[in-house]
Amino acid sequence: MTVLIGGFALSGVAGAAGVSENDSLGMASTNPMARVIPGPQARWNSSMEAFAAADRERSPVTDGVIFVGSSTIRMWSHLSQDFRQFPVLNRGFGGSTMADCQYFARQLVLQYKPRQVLVYAGDNDLAEGRTPQQVVESFRGFVDTVRQDLPDTRISYISIKPSPSRAALLPKIRETNALMANYVRSLPNAAYIDIFTAMLDSAGNPRVDLFGPDRLHMNDTGYALWTSIVGAYVQPMPGTQTASSVPTEVAAPVAKAVGTPAPAAAAVVAPPAVVPPLNAMRAVYRP
Repeated sequence: MTVLIGGFALSGVAGAAGVSENDSLGMASTNPMARVIPGPQARWNSSMEAFAAADRERSPVTDGVIFVGSSTIRMWSHLSQDFRQFPVLNRGFGGSTMADCQYFARQLVLQYKPRQVLVYAGDNDLAEGRTPQQVVESFRGFVDTVRQDLPDTRISYISIKPSPSRAALLPKIRETNALMANYVRSLPNAAYIDIFTAMLDSAGNPRVDLFGPDRLHMNDTGYALWTSIVGAYVQPMPGTQTASSVPTEVAAPVAKAVGTPAPAAAAVVAPPAVVPPLNAMRAVYRP
């Protein structure tokens, strides 16, 4: 599962920036990779503490699927229901950047030893003034850290969404997505998931029906769309096949054996009705 991120073990570093003498992260006893959180990353102390507390209450399974990223992931409150056939863990922390995900890759990913990690981050980086190239470099660091310890873990990057409130950033978002797609496609056992295109209307503008009142965060209609797209890229357990298997090319029609007589009248079988997810029938904004 990224650039090796520096830091020190919490042991023996009492009083350092962002960490109190009694281990304010609450991870020293459960997470051997716990470390000091300096500078801008110190604002995520409470988020890391909350993750550690949740792990102590209920230990996550290994070989699962982890979603990592900013508020778009954190606010996916029905993630486990949308992907109920998988052991899914939500490790989104609102307002975070790709740079933050890179820094916390060890806490967010490595300790869980997942078979797949899906990442959504980057639009907050752009909103804070970082360049598309810097976003890609942060993701490259994330990949390097994950792959160093977990070389067989599949990594999927979900493209930056076109939020109506950030329409002014669309040129940078398009550039970032293009750079990210090229980078991810150069990696083994990785996938670039394009949700950007499906979130545009026929005029190429962000679809406002997918967003809540703030025009930044998605409503249930938006998450239903994401579930239909992202679900095709979630890796099933070894030896199993589900509707969410990694997409492949559409199979060509099977050729009829030579000499096989055609049936007198082939019955036309109607395809099974597609029942939209419950979430697709709601468009309630999640605060």
